[in-house]
Amino acid sequence: MLVVALLAVLIAGGLSSQAGKLEEVQKSDLAEFLPGDAESVAALQAARRFESGDVSPAVVVVARAGGLTADDRDALASLRRLDLPLASPQAPDPQYAGDAGLLALPLKGQDSDVVSAAVEDLRAQLDDAPDGLETAVTGPAGFSTDLKNVFAGADTRLLAVTGGLVLLLLIAIYRSPIFWLVPFFTVILTEGATRGLAALLGEAGLVINGQNAGILSVLVFGAATDYALLLVARYREELTRFEDAGEAMAVAWRGAAPAILASGATVIMGLLTLVFASVDSSASIGPLGAAGVAVALFLSLTLLPATLALAGRRAFWPYIPRVGDDLAATHKVWHRLGGVISRRPRRLWVGSSLVLVVLALGLTGLDTSLTQEQQLRGNPEAVSGQELLAKNFPAGLSAPASVIVPPGGNVEAVRSALGDAVQREEEGTPGTQLSVVLPSDPFSEDAVAFIPKLRDTVHAAEPRALVGGQTAQSYDLREAAERDNLVIPPLTLAVVLVVLILLLRALVAPVLLLLATALSAAAALGAGVVIFDVILGLPAVDPALPLLAFVFLVALGIDYTIFLMARAREEAEAQGTRRGVLAALAVTGGVITSAGIVLAGTFSALAVLPLVVLTQLGTVVAFGVLLDTLLVRSVLVPALVHDLGGKVWWPSVRDSYRAATAKEGRDAQGR
Repeated sequence: MLVVALLAVLIAGGLSSQAGKLEEVQKSDLAEFLPGDAESVAALQAARRFESGDVSPAVVVVARAGGLTADDRDALASLRRLDLPLASPQAPDPQYAGDAGLLALPLKGQDSDVVSAAVEDLRAQLDDAPDGLETAVTGPAGFSTDLKNVFAGADTRLLAVTGGLVLLLLIAIYRSPIFWLVPFFTVILTEGATRGLAALLGEAGLVINGQNAGILSVLVFGAATDYALLLVARYREELTRFEDAGEAMAVAWRGAAPAILASGATVIMGLLTLVFASVDSSASIGPLGAAGVAVALFLSLTLLPATLALAGRRAFWPYIPRVGDDLAATHKVWHRLGGVISRRPRRLWVGSSLVLVVLALGLTGLDTSLTQEQQLRGNPEAVSGQELLAKNFPAGLSAPASVIVPPGGNVEAVRSALGDAVQREEEGTPGTQLSVVLPSDPFSEDAVAFIPKLRDTVHAAEPRALVGGQTAQSYDLREAAERDNLVIPPLTLAVVLVVLILLLRALVAPVLLLLATALSAAAALGAGVVIFDVILGLPAVDPALPLLAFVFLVALGIDYTIFLMARAREEAEAQGTRRGVLAALAVTGGVITSAGIVLAGTFSALAVLPLVVLTQLGTVVAFGVLLDTLLVRSVLVPALVHDLGGKVWWPSVRDSYRAATAKEGRDAQGR
């Protein structure tokens, strides 16, 4: 045991040593997450070949009620003298309208760190502006900087909240001042090893951003804690049968490991379907999450059992399990629930299904039009600056679209079609680049919806022309996300179904379990839509949310059902399917419910980050996990299996199946 523990610690420690590099490999450029064949990506690649390069405008807006003073204008003009990474040899002149002034500084946008540093310099300079002058730095550079600041120190906050929550839950579950140290040590080491592995994957070319890193942390915390709870529960059970802790652990490991491996494999396979997503930020969650769950599996089945055996039964003090202890008292609630299910199974599974259907009706109000301007909770400076700009200038000035006409293209026809919207032109090797002012706020839904109309106009004048810019990137990202929302979920369901068939060696049970899990996921999403609209007052959901939430809910939801059904199959060998599923519910009910509460709690920790998509994802997954734990796995599935009896294992023809079916037939006749 000691050798196993040391080897596991050495392997995990080696990976953990790379964890510090994770922030270094994270990307914040929106274009990094677009499909390679998107028109805005082709436009961006062409734009970078112009002399000005990839431009990220930092738009400085100043305003004073009653009009700007001479000192106000001097303060705005002085910003032109700062040492900034401009894409043009000379900073442009300020523009004035109404009570406001505007200075659009074209920053070289290929290095997000350089752009953010320039924006922070501008904001620091504006801190010394004359009293009473409203100031803000907005535009693409301002938005990207505010988004970057969201994740500054986010890892530390998220780890502190998630780790603290898991710690409190472990203490509450085990009611021991000592025992929580054993699983918590494994969980913390798993988190560090996973972050190190993620950093290595990022160095190898996997696209990672702060959002994905945050999701990875809560997933690993939840998965590692769940596996620990399940193994510990079986170990505690065996300690009442065996005096020697090592022998008890060996039996517990043989009993729990197959179910833990099967559930982990299902989560891994389900997450890996995300690699087929068009949006790279969604696709990267697949291998990241799969790697995290794999590390959690490895340490949960090596380090954790070794340390548990070394610690012995005394680690459970003051509630030390003794040989001969009767655990029935701890299963009392679940025995009672099993009794209720046995008396009216059909009524319960039909009623549970109707509850899920009603919740799923919330999907009729699903609106995936959340814009970049709405992504940040609160009122960041870039958003307030855009509002200030729109009061005095055309809102589109902050982030013009880019139209690139290739060499030999009909520039005049494109220019004529766009009319007064053309702000400036630039000639270069890729052709002619036209900067086009959009008719509305470039970060708004109206501007995103305008992109296909703009492309139709441009392509009619010159079919080879490209339309890009930040608003076009947002449009292409939304289109790709909508495609993923339709393509990936059926693939996830198919993969999970295959895994269930191989695990349960049946056809009926896997199909029913998958349908129940899919309905539960739809119910959680539907409820989430209502929560976001009615309670939180959010304008819409992120385009990627339906896909991410569905994949996580299916993969994690089927996880708990596997734990239940693996034990049900084990119990059915001796006492038939109907009694077996109720016995499985009794012995697994408490630990699976505890695991569900832990997982829901860890995902709810995503709300500490002021990013709307993470708040939405954390809310939906937390609600869905609790729904699956308390209703689907506790009532719907046991009632459905009890109602069908041995038929759920069809077409299994093993002797044990026949014996169990015959026994159930005799029981039915006896009743």
